[in-house]
Amino acid sequence: MPGWLEVVIRSVVGFVLICSIGRLFIRKPIGESSALEFSLISIVSIIVAVGSIQLAIPVGFILISIIVWVLGIMSMTYLSTFSKSIRKLFYGKGIPIVKDGKILEDNMKKQHLNTDELLRKLRSKNVFQFADVEFALLEGNGELNVLLKKDKQPVTAKVLNKTVPAIKEPETVIMDGKILDEPLSTRGFSREWLQTELKKQNALVENVVLAQIDEYGQLTIDLFDDQLTVPQPTELPLLEASIKQVQANLELFALDTEKQQTKKQYRWCAEQMELVYEIVSPYTKGN
Repeated sequence: MPGWLEVVIRSVVGFVLICSIGRLFIRKPIGESSALEFSLISIVSIIVAVGSIQLAIPVGFILISIIVWVLGIMSMTYLSTFSKSIRKLFYGKGIPIVKDGKILEDNMKKQHLNTDELLRKLRSKNVFQFADVEFALLEGNGELNVLLKKDKQPVTAKVLNKTVPAIKEPETVIMDGKILDEPLSTRGFSREWLQTELKKQNALVENVVLAQIDEYGQLTIDLFDDQLTVPQPTELPLLEASIKQVQANLELFALDTEKQQTKKQYRWCAEQMELVYEIVSPYTKGN
């Protein structure tokens, strides 16, 4: 067999092996992998790469080496599932870097982390002032997880004691100019409805790169031609404005009438419209 053909065959087989191993063991981004995990996968990749061009190495030796390393990775993954101590051995454990608002310099030195790196990691978490941090933990993979001080944390509905509607994930109904029927029917819509909504935005299916239906049933699209401006959906904002207008009209009617009984009725109706607005408002915002 010609040498070049053997290199091609070995390379193709090696490529398939690496893809298969990756599908079996890699379930997270490289940035979330520990140094040990990354090293193990890199070693297997190097063995495959070297074996693809070093024709003097028998194929059997290459396969034996790959099997040994893959079995080692499998054993590590299996054992770490059931043992906390083994997980610490293989993946490391979190080290506090900031505690009670104070930077722990000794821990930073042990982890070879300098102040520039600390600030960079904080910025990656959208924290630009270290004084805002109550607690920060350096994970085994080098990622810094941050807990902000109470007064620096974003306001949530729970903090405000507000009830908000459940959120549904958006459904992609057009991709690369093709309609996706399954997610469209999942939301209870038809192709005819989709075509009608596209006409409102002066768009054709074949011109749409991506289209999604949000939790409120609004269609948002992006076109292949970036020079074209897509009008924003207006149904929900118009509904919100109409409710407020009705409420304002009822309050005006209450002021204009001289009859006390009629005035009370108008005011009661205005209060009811205010309640309707509070109920509907979270849906009409769309964000």
